[in-house]
Amino acid sequence: MEALHTWLALASVHGLDGQRCRQLNEHIGLAELLALPASTLQQLGLTKKQAQLLCYESASWVEQALNWQAETPDQHIIPFDHPFYPPLLKETPHPPAVLFVKGQVELLASAQIAMVGSRAPTPTGRAVARQLAAELTEQGMVITSGMAKGIDSESHVGALNAGGKTVAVLGHGLRQVYPSCNRHLATRIVQAGALISEYFPDVRARAEFFPQRNRIVVGLSTGTVVVEAALKSGSLISANLAADYNREVFAVPGSFHNAQAAGCHYLIQQGAKLVSCVADILEERTVFADNGLAAAPEINVTLDLCSQQLFDNVGDSPIPADVLAERANMSVADVSITLLELELAGKVAAVPGGYIRLRST
Repeated sequence: MEALHTWLALASVHGLDGQRCRQLNEHIGLAELLALPASTLQQLGLTKKQAQLLCYESASWVEQALNWQAETPDQHIIPFDHPFYPPLLKETPHPPAVLFVKGQVELLASAQIAMVGSRAPTPTGRAVARQLAAELTEQGMVITSGMAKGIDSESHVGALNAGGKTVAVLGHGLRQVYPSCNRHLATRIVQAGALISEYFPDVRARAEFFPQRNRIVVGLSTGTVVVEAALKSGSLISANLAADYNREVFAVPGSFHNAQAAGCHYLIQQGAKLVSCVADILEERTVFADNGLAAAPEINVTLDLCSQQLFDNVGDSPIPADVLAERANMSVADVSITLLELELAGKVAAVPGGYIRLRST
């Protein structure tokens, strides 16, 4: 408990993120910092304001956080050195010193993919976000977004409606729900996922917190999918962060008459992968190797005549097993066995609607 007190005290001071705390810990034990006078803290590299906040105001923040955690068993505080702290988030430049979590805390270490986009999407954009989220959850991915209006909310709903898991990263403390119209959605997410924030529970939403929130959405995820975004939007900021973090960026194209698609078109011009269906995301299976979904192993196999005949009938669009059986003149039972062998060899992947061929990346 003493270690948790220390991390909460440090997290209450703006600018003392996880990386900065780790650097300080190379020179002095973090618990010892709390006993030092402000003048000594400044000698260690803290600003005057940071030193004063740590010395004189951190105790009230610690008490607030511990009281919140004690309210219900599904409310958790995860400091930077906790086993549940997401390893991908640790790799980012400014990871939070502490995460507040309401819901299924074990999801933090699950394979996640971020979905972001316009707060005022077209009906097509809404439908695409729901469909992609649903199909990705069926493949074992956790959908991560920011629970804002528009694409964020549609992505969460798509995952939930498909029986999947979803994580919402909030730009305020977890006693609040913003926007208020998402209260029911927040309740659903807690039941089948998790709400996450770097802000102490009583902190209210402020405009400057939401761009900061985006770095966590992207940092938790192996890749980021952008569904409708204007040229100047927070979604493009998220995409740029993903690129900076060496994470994959996916973009859904749209009509050139749709201003909400302009940001996606720009990202594709800059090298983001164009997404026309979920198979385009699943094809990049190596993206997910380090966060819970093992990439298909590269196996050099020589296909027998029967397997090759079946493989030749698999393309980029999902094709059902029974259709493959008819085309290859094989029984459905034999097709199922052969498809399993091809899947284990990294040649095909099962997706909603059937099987697709995996291309070399």
